[in-house]
Amino acid sequence: MGVVVLFVVGVFVAALPLLAWACLARTRAIGFGVGAVLLAGAGLLVAVQNEWVAAPRPDVHALYTAVTLLVVLFGVALERQQEGRPDTAWGHRRNTAVGILILQSSVTLVTSLFFLGLSGEGETPPASAVPDLPPGLTVTARSTGCGSGSCYRVLDIGTTTHLTRTQIIAALDRPTPTCHPNGWFLDRRPLCTEVDTQFPTVRLVISLGSSLD
Repeated sequence: MGVVVLFVVGVFVAALPLLAWACLARTRAIGFGVGAVLLAGAGLLVAVQNEWVAAPRPDVHALYTAVTLLVVLFGVALERQQEGRPDTAWGHRRNTAVGILILQSSVTLVTSLFFLGLSGEGETPPASAVPDLPPGLTVTARSTGCGSGSCYRVLDIGTTTHLTRTQIIAALDRPTPTCHPNGWFLDRRPLCTEVDTQFPTVRLVISLGSSLD
């Protein structure tokens, strides 16, 4: 049920710039061109929101609002240059479009805060955060879990070329944990990668802290 609600909300938010542009467009060529760009962006937003594409969701929502606003304004300016000043009827449609864009900004703010709130509860690091292994190494087991304010992916590392334990550790070349923010500007949770040598099997651990750390 939650997945369905998330999908519906994602489609609703993604569709708002398209609705605004439908109110503003005056020409077929520019209308379809700008609409195609907005439609592509809407598809990407829905994909990110439903985790079909790995990207920080709060950041993507904020960027989507800013970029789609610029695209709409560019379309309006382009049509004004081509067609001249719009008529009075267009002014009424413009007011409707402004209302839609204000609604989009409000929903984006709430949605971004919602996802940032979820990040405070812990989230398994995305599969895309797992680094590529050097030649000769392979993953023999995988697990996930949460604890101590972080969630993690654990990969047991083996060898396909009969390397020793010491050689496996050297090949991974991670003497100390490496960390960076999970997102671009809103999602500042630490995403860390380290080699755990406390067990008989060498482990690669990818952890994602909470936003409350």
